[in-house]
Amino acid sequence: MSRFRSLLQASVNATKRAFTWNIEEWIPPPEKYIFKFHSKEDLKKWHLYSDSEYGGLSSASLEIPDGGKGSDGTGIFSGNLSVDLSEGSKWNISRSGFCGMRSKKFDGFIDLDGYDAIAMRLRGDGRCYISTIPLARYLPTWRGNVIDVEMEMNPGRVLGMSLSVNAEGGAVGAKSGAGDFRVEIDWIKALRMP
Repeated sequence: MSRFRSLLQASVNATKRAFTWNIEEWIPPPEKYIFKFHSKEDLKKWHLYSDSEYGGLSSASLEIPDGGKGSDGTGIFSGNLSVDLSEGSKWNISRSGFCGMRSKKFDGFIDLDGYDAIAMRLRGDGRCYISTIPLARYLPTWRGNVIDVEMEMNPGRVLGMSLSVNAEGGAVGAKSGAGDFRVEIDWIKALRMP
C-alpha cells in the first residue's frame, strides 16, 4: 500500500508541476534581437529593391566593408536616388527616386506579440528613412511611401520588415532630392516598454 501511495503522490506532484503557471515564463524579455548587421551572412537575410525594377535609375547596395565589418561593426545600406526614368521603359510609372531593403521571408513568421516597439541602431546621412517603429502605429508602405489602407497588423505573425528612402518627401528639415544616400545599420530589435 505504501508503494501505491508513493506512486500516487509522485503522480499528483507531477500533475501540479505541469499545471503550475509560472508568469515569468510567459513574459517576454525586455528586448529581442530580430536582425544584426555584423557579417556577410547577416546580410543574406535581406533583399534590395529600387525604382530600377520599374524603369527608374536609382540603385542600392547593402554590404559589410573591408575586414568584414563596417566603420563601427555595421552594415552599410547605400546608393543613389535618381528621379529620372530610363528611355523606352516598358513600365508606365509616374515617379521614381526610391530604394529600399526588405527582409527575406522568415521560416514561417516572427512572433513580436508582447513587444511594443521596434528599435534600430543606425547612423544616417540627414535623409528621412521610412520604417515603422511603434507596433501600435504600424503604417504599411509601398515604393518608399506610406499608403492609406485600413489594415491591422498582427504582431504575433510578422512576415517581414523593410527600410526605405525616398528622394522626395520625408520629415521637415531632412535632406531630400536626387543624390547619394548612406546609412550604417547595427541592429534591429523588439522592445517591451515598462
